[in-house]
Amino acid sequence: MLQENRVTGFLFLIGIFYGSFTMGAAALLATVCGTLTALVLNYDKTDIDKGLYGFSAALVGVGVMLFFKSEFLSWVFILIGSVLASVLQHFFINRKVPAFTLPFVLITWVLLYCAHQYFPELMKGPSPVSTSELGDFTFAFKGYGQVIFQDKFVSGLLFFIAVFVSSPRSALYGLAGGIVSAGIATKLGVSISEIGIGLFSYNAVLCALVFAGKKIRDGIWVLTSVLLSLIISVLMAKFNLIQLTFPFVLAACITVYAKSAYEKKKSNL
Repeated sequence: MLQENRVTGFLFLIGIFYGSFTMGAAALLATVCGTLTALVLNYDKTDIDKGLYGFSAALVGVGVMLFFKSEFLSWVFILIGSVLASVLQHFFINRKVPAFTLPFVLITWVLLYCAHQYFPELMKGPSPVSTSELGDFTFAFKGYGQVIFQDKFVSGLLFFIAVFVSSPRSALYGLAGGIVSAGIATKLGVSISEIGIGLFSYNAVLCALVFAGKKIRDGIWVLTSVLLSLIISVLMAKFNLIQLTFPFVLAACITVYAKSAYEKKKSNL
């Protein structure tokens, strides 16, 4: 969640293990594997220390355990996917492209395609969507939880606290972004149960974390990216596309470009 803080990362890991021991183990294995890949390939030590070669790999690990059964081949996919995520992350870093979690998205899409084509028996069946009402307000924290595919309130609360430890402002922006996205989603006719477990908040949470800042205009960029991510999420859901964090990536990239163009134009006045 764009936080360079050891305590924050540790709390994330606790939150994942609380939601699912298997996912926690997968996240840990993938992070180690992705980081070791960066070390073996002699990537920049500063970037490695910042965790830039671990976060997409970690998401691949959790993502595989979300969609695949916990079998030997799934763990092989985690190892392969985490290596590829690290290499792809390096590709974008070298070209100074703000890819965010795009390596995770692309690698996971490829793994899902391969599994559907060649190992359909490895895929989990559709799981029932747990019900959650908006009135109890737990959805606000479940949006945080769904960033790393956890639908339990405690996991989401731990993730929020983790970000708050690193940056209180960012944590509150993320919470607000998720709430705004969920509120607008209800007006668009999205399933209340899906909104209630944070499925239409987590991309907005990430967008808010990216653009959180001290100035009023930062709030405008947060709102812009949150609205874009929601629109993309709703469109992808309409066509039954697996979203992962792609709505966040696309919305953030568009907003970064718009912000850069605005600031460049303003400086030329």
